[in-house]
Amino acid sequence: MSTKSVKNTQKNAQAKTQVKAQAKANNELVERLVAINKVSKTVKGGKNLSFAALVVVGDKNGRVGFGKGNAVEVSDAKNKAFEAAKRAMVKVALKEGRTIHHDSFAKFCSAKVYLRSAPAGTGVIAGGPMRAIFECAGINDIVAKSVGTSNPYNMVGATFNALKQLISPKIISERRSKEISDIVKRRNAAVKQNAVKPVAGEASAA
Repeated sequence: MSTKSVKNTQKNAQAKTQVKAQAKANNELVERLVAINKVSKTVKGGKNLSFAALVVVGDKNGRVGFGKGNAVEVSDAKNKAFEAAKRAMVKVALKEGRTIHHDSFAKFCSAKVYLRSAPAGTGVIAGGPMRAIFECAGINDIVAKSVGTSNPYNMVGATFNALKQLISPKIISERRSKEISDIVKRRNAAVKQNAVKPVAGEASAA
């Protein structure tokens, strides 16, 4: 067998391996269809109808992303959104693999989102698009609240902005050149202090 044929065989084997790895990764991803809208565009000859899909994708291990797709057919719009979501996946820092490390707040357009970490057994207390994001990211215990608009696109954008703000104690310890145990101890002390602090109305009443 010539050297050229050997190289071609190796290239074919590598291509097959990459295809199998890609298929395996796609099978492991969880897909959630958040919203699908019918879009009508008026042109000179009449109206052009198409569909817009919003999809959330995650591996249930801290990686999650969302994407949008437009097409004439619903299935094509979903496929476009799925591919866009895979390319836009981000890593979310999780505490014990079930909840977030700290509370977070973010805005996107007119949507405001509040995220709070929760103890084990709380479950996902959230609705609509936010629940789909948490399920795809593998977050099992969290309390979330959205204020303002109910537009799914804005809610998804605000939720992802809040998730991107999360920082793990490991990253903070590396930035400050301190032990992780010291960072966690100070965080727990601050959380307890905020929990004990009285509300302004209760203090004045007392």
